[in-house]
Amino acid sequence: MLELTTIDSFYGASQILHGVTTSFTDGAITAVLGRNGTGKTTLLKTIMGLTDRMTGQIHLADRDLTQQPTHMRARAGIAYVPQGREIIPNFSVRENILMGAFARTDGHQEIPDVVPKMFPYLIENLNRQGGLLSGGQQQQLAIARALAAKPSILLLDEPTEGIQPNIVEDIQNIIIRLNQEVGLTIILVEQNIAFAARAASNFLMMEKGRFVESGSIAKLTEDVIHRHLAI
Repeated sequence: MLELTTIDSFYGASQILHGVTTSFTDGAITAVLGRNGTGKTTLLKTIMGLTDRMTGQIHLADRDLTQQPTHMRARAGIAYVPQGREIIPNFSVRENILMGAFARTDGHQEIPDVVPKMFPYLIENLNRQGGLLSGGQQQQLAIARALAAKPSILLLDEPTEGIQPNIVEDIQNIIIRLNQEVGLTIILVEQNIAFAARAASNFLMMEKGRFVESGSIAKLTEDVIHRHLAI
């Protein structure tokens, strides 16, 4: 189980997260919800050690990650698919995927078996430059790259944002399959409430860098949505 205890997180002198405490259930999808600018992306970056400074504690099972650099958190089993995907456009599909394998602790550089099952297009285009793929295909590539690290926890930051509508449902179904068939624990930052409600077992609602609601997805009622997400 991934546990965060009284986390404050900063960019420079600006504090974004304020006393965040939570735990993420093994083998579940937890949706992190909230308006823009409430700290959702910062939460994922803090878990990966990508903010300027943080206080508090982060534990994964019995391992203390609080002082660990990003690459050690990746080696502990946490993979991150950032908003905007951040693939390397001049690298081939194969090269982009294999970049994720550098986080493996066994030294193996290989495309994981799950990738052909989930992303047949990528396997058919391994030598194509990543920058020539569509937005949805690049999102698939970013997820495949994360899977190459053989993670136990997958952090996804708005994985359907900016993707053509005909691909959105494919991405959503892949995320659900990664949880149900592969057993990945997934922390999902998502603006699409209908998808979050369909995919997740639990939710966390953020406002101003704090959790203001949480619980099973059944507690994500219209009233909760209206109070915290309506503009």
